[in-house]
Amino acid sequence: MQFAVLGSADSWYFRDLERAAENQHQLQPLPFSTIMAGVESTGQRQLSGQQSLGQFDAVLVRTMPPGSLEQVVFRMDVLDALARQGIPVVNPPAAIEAAVDKYRALSRLQEAGLPVPRTIVCQGVEEAMEAFVALGEDVVIKPIFGGEGRGISRLSDRDMAARAFTLLVQLKAVIYLQEFIPHHGHDLRILVIDDQFLAIRRCSETDWRTNIGRGGRAEAVSLDPALEQLARQATASVGALVAGVDILPGLDGEHYLLEVNGVPGWKALARTLDVDVASMLLDLLVRQVVSAPCS
Repeated sequence: MQFAVLGSADSWYFRDLERAAENQHQLQPLPFSTIMAGVESTGQRQLSGQQSLGQFDAVLVRTMPPGSLEQVVFRMDVLDALARQGIPVVNPPAAIEAAVDKYRALSRLQEAGLPVPRTIVCQGVEEAMEAFVALGEDVVIKPIFGGEGRGISRLSDRDMAARAFTLLVQLKAVIYLQEFIPHHGHDLRILVIDDQFLAIRRCSETDWRTNIGRGGRAEAVSLDPALEQLARQATASVGALVAGVDILPGLDGEHYLLEVNGVPGWKALARTLDVDVASMLLDLLVRQVVSAPCS
């Protein structure tokens, strides 16, 4: 089968997918930056450079690069058009939209009855200071878009908080505040691929953030049925087929859902667990093609 991979040809992830594809599938890396689309009386077309996206059996979204509001909306429009034409897109466009937006994803998790940290999102310094106090004067601020721990800070000082909030307002950013959850120095990353669950524990003795890219280390962990169910519900809440679910075990004994990543990486997880995640993803694409209405 022929699969388009929206991402960089130079990335470790594309090379891993190529390795797993061997001679069974043809993979074509395509950047979001060259996407074009057209609407004519005879139909629609979606391209990346000279490649028609409609010629592929399925499209795998491997990145969601930053861009202007118009650029991001247009890219999602193209993915949505492909999906409406019966071409499987993984993850589905609606799932990517929900997962990439931290507030939308968190609200979906809460609506599903899942435990999440108290969170307040606002746009002004005065409102942010009130939220800072309401959340116990120990908060984590995050960009509403982004991942891998980038742009995340912990604030427990009023003066520092006021300066941070003022800067964010000057940058016309949304102020996303979340209560800091005291924890054991580790969290769980669960990779969900359809009905398969793979998990690692991410640990750090030197940083309250446990991201592998920030020096955290990964350990294999077995999931009990309760945690597997949490991951299943979290993934379903955004409508994803593939997701990286982050769960933080708090000192209070609760397991908090922090994030659902709709374009998850798997490098550390695959190495830690010695599993072929790339092959699992390609198998999922094949199942999506076989089950598609137009197949």
